[in-house]
Amino acid sequence: MMRLPARWSKTLSKYGLRWLLSALVTAVGVLYALNFWQSDAVVRLDNLLAGERMKLEAPVLDPRIVIVDIDGKALTEFGRFPWSRNVQAQLIRQLTGHYQVKAVGYDISFPEPDTSSGYGVLEKLSARELRDVPQLKDKLQSLKSSLDYDGLFATALRGQPVILGFNLSPDQVKGALPPPLFSEADLNGRELLAYNAAGYEANVPVLQQAAAGAGSFSVVTDLDGVVRNAYLIQQVGDNYYPSLAVATSMLYLDALAVKPLLTESVDQLSQSQLDSGGYDALTILLPGRKQRLIPVGEAMSTVVQFRGRGGPAGGAFRYVSAADVLTGRAPQQLLQETIVLIGTTAPGLVDLRATPVNPEYPGVEIHANIIKSILDQRFKSRHYMAFVLEAGQILLFGLGLGLALATLSPLRSILLGIAAIAASVGLNLYLYHAHDLMFNSAMLIIVLFAVFVLNVAWGYFFEVRKGQALVSRFGEYVAPELVAEMAEDPEKYNMDGESRELSVMFVDVRGFTTISEGLTPKQLREYINLYLTAMSEDIRSSHRGTLDKYIGDAVMAFWGAPVAFEDHASRAVATALLMQASAARLNQDFLARGWPALKIGIGVNSGLMHVGDMGSSIRRAYTVMGDAVNLASRLEGITKVYGVGIAVGAVTRAAAAEFAYRELDLVRVKGKHEPVAIFEPLGLLSEQTAAQQEELARWQHVLADVRAQRWDAATAGLQTLPAESPLYTLYRQRIAYYLEHPPGAEWDGVTTFETK
Repeated sequence: MMRLPARWSKTLSKYGLRWLLSALVTAVGVLYALNFWQSDAVVRLDNLLAGERMKLEAPVLDPRIVIVDIDGKALTEFGRFPWSRNVQAQLIRQLTGHYQVKAVGYDISFPEPDTSSGYGVLEKLSARELRDVPQLKDKLQSLKSSLDYDGLFATALRGQPVILGFNLSPDQVKGALPPPLFSEADLNGRELLAYNAAGYEANVPVLQQAAAGAGSFSVVTDLDGVVRNAYLIQQVGDNYYPSLAVATSMLYLDALAVKPLLTESVDQLSQSQLDSGGYDALTILLPGRKQRLIPVGEAMSTVVQFRGRGGPAGGAFRYVSAADVLTGRAPQQLLQETIVLIGTTAPGLVDLRATPVNPEYPGVEIHANIIKSILDQRFKSRHYMAFVLEAGQILLFGLGLGLALATLSPLRSILLGIAAIAASVGLNLYLYHAHDLMFNSAMLIIVLFAVFVLNVAWGYFFEVRKGQALVSRFGEYVAPELVAEMAEDPEKYNMDGESRELSVMFVDVRGFTTISEGLTPKQLREYINLYLTAMSEDIRSSHRGTLDKYIGDAVMAFWGAPVAFEDHASRAVATALLMQASAARLNQDFLARGWPALKIGIGVNSGLMHVGDMGSSIRRAYTVMGDAVNLASRLEGITKVYGVGIAVGAVTRAAAAEFAYRELDLVRVKGKHEPVAIFEPLGLLSEQTAAQQEELARWQHVLADVRAQRWDAATAGLQTLPAESPLYTLYRQRIAYYLEHPPGAEWDGVTTFETK
């Protein structure tokens, strides 16, 4: 049986369950995208996101389309609505005659005859109650043309580029429909699936016969009452009729006809094409054998691209009050050669629709948006393979994010989660704005958010708890920033025993017994607390050491565990120098209080040590053990003999070569047969002055002369060194001792006595 590499096996063991859960969440999203299950909540979220996406497109004013608005101003000047047809006739004469517009589309229907002139009442009176009034009938006959408002309106319409509007109805038949675009017989037996209405509310015949055409302004809402799509072709009986937008666009473009584009191969049909009987576009046939294609979706519909928030302040289309047109106050250049849509934004006239961008969107501007799409030949559409791409996005982003989040720290997980959601939304927006392609993104966002929450929750309940356990175990030993670093990957750290190259330090107060005798218990407690606090801060905070323990007035610390440092020796030496400086500052404070002077000795050594959680079943501690540790303890004791503050071993000196050292001696410490060289660090080598380097060289010469038994040269060299140095006194005593007790010709330069 094939076995995975140990590293892979460990990774699967650590992250496998999180990956599996992320994969399950992703699979649920993929199945939704592939239509294996549906959710109204997700559909509503998709609709909400689509509306917000649409709002991001800044509106650009289109000078080709103008809306003549029957607004409050027009109602104030010309009376309540509906207006008499003589006012409508005046409006058309102004638009086509004075302003010379190219096409007019009415978002209003005229299904009933206009009797507001009173002519019918007068005609009845002349035939009954007032039949005896002389010349009444003749007078009425002469006034008939001026009181026949429908006739006036029809005269104004005749020969002019005006499209009337009509409304489809399920339960009434009123008025006259325009000639159809085509009928079922024209389809040669092919079925075209379109919105089919049983009835209609159209215009009175005299007006319809005079107009250039008519189009349906019926708007069908989704289940939530919001208008998102519009039907371009609608069916009544066996005939197919254009929408107001299509009919008005045909008039503006001088179109010859509109025909459905038939896909030749049934095998190539998309679902939306099948839902429209195999038609994927409408073809507007233009003079010169030119044509424009309008892509269609289910039931010959199109997605309405709402531009701006709608209304006069929306910014997408120019609004001109009908009052200003009727009175000629509107500038002629605003309307000349334009498409004019006549509608209303007055709230009381109930032509405000709920749309994704505005719950009170002028109905007339819905048609304006469709006309603009036809003129620009740009339609937002959903590709028939969109669900495949959506499923692929969910699979790619979901699995990728799940794999990555399981291995990252909380901060990086948050950043990656935000980046993944932003990238998916950004891709969706790019396809929408640059290529007019519409994709659903709600499920993708839900999956990414669920994967993110799953991993963050897992990290909190499992990884953070591990980190908290790590903090509780190591917090009292190491610096807080080290604990924070360890908590990012707690698996790397444990208290199990191991052998590792480390550096260890022992610190002790000189003459502590005498100090304790000269202080009260309260003073002694404050004295030792101030001292231990300062030393501990230098160890933990300055160079990130691990504080091992306090042994009375002594302190033990080490570097390189639990967090490994390659420069552990340098950190230890730098900390020792810092601690001596801190002790000097404390000493000044203690002397000012009248307390005994503070002096400390520090021993540092590096080498292979055993580190881990050691102790008994009653009490355990994270500490180090080994021969290198014992030597560090001996070096701390040696500082008393040589009168120096710090003594380090040869391994430490070699590993921390950036410091200047003064070699003190070769000694045999207790428990070791081989002599060891001991050194005093003086500071960074780069900071030593020329005088200091020269003095250090003289010390080295004196030590070399002593080892070579050149007593006279050693004595002479010693005279050039500072007499106040404790080491000066020690060397002088050694030379005197060796003069009285020569060590012999075989002497190897090692101090003959053993240190404690």
